[in-house]
Amino acid sequence: MKTISKLLTLITLMLFIISCGKEKELSSVNETNWNKRTVNAIPKDSLIHGKTYLSVYSEIYSGTEHRSLSLTATVSLRNINVNDTVYIDKATYYNTHGEAIRTYFNKTIFIAPMETVEIVIDESDKEGGTGANFLFNWSIKPNTTEPFFECVMLSTSGQQGISFTTQGKHID
Repeated sequence: MKTISKLLTLITLMLFIISCGKEKELSSVNETNWNKRTVNAIPKDSLIHGKTYLSVYSEIYSGTEHRSLSLTATVSLRNINVNDTVYIDKATYYNTHGEAIRTYFNKTIFIAPMETVEIVIDESDKEGGTGANFLFNWSIKPNTTEPFFECVMLSTSGQQGISFTTQGKHID
């Protein structure tokens, strides 16, 4: 009887310690990541402004509409210019129902020439659902190539894996 009592006490203590664990950062939202890229003063009136839509499948159906598979999504924000900086004014993540889930940054950030910046949607982050997407607001100098947005989604289980990509579409 004493052994069972000690075992139950030990299990209870372990569950308590686990439940008090620090909450994990969710999907590249850490403000510190974006603050070091913030641009304070750029001449907005001399720039061309645009928007890009990017579909992101953080979850897909598997076998039936009643069973789904969660995916890790790596969203790449790429400056494909050799000489000019690209400015990203806002990155908003939407769920399947078109509701804004989160905004990754609300301040203008820069992406240096030929640089890539990434947002990672964790496999455990199911908020986006099967029809998640991003909307990026950006600014560039005239006669500069638009930024390129791409997403790689993947999941592995045992020796099985699935991966695919999507590319952004300029919208007006």
